[in-house]
Amino acid sequence: MNHSSTPGRPRPNSLTDLFVSFTLLALQGFGGVLTVVQRELVEKKQWMTQEEFVEDWAVAQIMPGPNVVNLALMIGGRHFGLPGAMAALAGMLAVPLILVLLLALLHDHYANHPGVVGALRGMAAVSAGLIMATGFKLSGTLAANPLPMRWCITFCILGFICIALLHWPLVYVLPGLGGAACVMAYSRLKS
Repeated sequence: MNHSSTPGRPRPNSLTDLFVSFTLLALQGFGGVLTVVQRELVEKKQWMTQEEFVEDWAVAQIMPGPNVVNLALMIGGRHFGLPGAMAALAGMLAVPLILVLLLALLHDHYANHPGVVGALRGMAAVSAGLIMATGFKLSGTLAANPLPMRWCITFCILGFICIALLHWPLVYVLPGLGGAACVMAYSRLKS
């Protein structure tokens, strides 16, 4: 689907706008950027609808590499071709790379300090909460899914059981459950 062809839709103004926007996204996304990316691209900038975000995020997840980097490449490429993809990629990686290197040096020195250990545990809990909140926010798009809601919920529960409880590797769960869901959705769309 070509989302950029929608007339009147807000879009990045320039390569610099892409670079700065994705740099700011990356700098906000400690512990995961899904919540930040969804809020910024869908709700604030309105470069995408909620449905477009879910579709593109699904594609970004099945591609090799970090999901948000894949999404940045897709959005940059959609609006400005290869230069846009490279600007969005540079925005996602340049400044955060410098910060991560600096934080690695600090962590190496202070890793065993009780305050640092406690702070990292607290950040992990907050990240989990943000991911759950985004999951609930995105669940509204399931109504437009070609599969019946009971099947969508079943796949969600099976995914949780496989990953969280059985500790199966994602490399098996994603093709297994994801493939089954894709085949079922495709067959319903075809009929």
